[in-house]
Amino acid sequence: MSIDSISLPKGVGPHATKLLDAITGAATHEDLNRAGGKAEGFVLGLEASKAIKSQIAESLYVAYDDAATHRASELKG
Repeated sequence: MSIDSISLPKGVGPHATKLLDAITGAATHEDLNRAGGKAEGFVLGLEASKAIKSQIAESLYVAYDDAATHRASELKG
């Protein structure tokens, strides 16, 4: 899933994309875990501050999780 199709508040999209890029470009499992944690915290912060609705948050969680799962399988080689 791409985050491009998720309707995000103005200014949030570039940060969301940067986090997705960090996940997909992680060089090690440690980098992947760190990037995934940052992405999860980012979404949690947006949701807690009511900047996004829970449906949008769930879409972001799924996108980040899918990307992390895919990258983890690539790193296993």
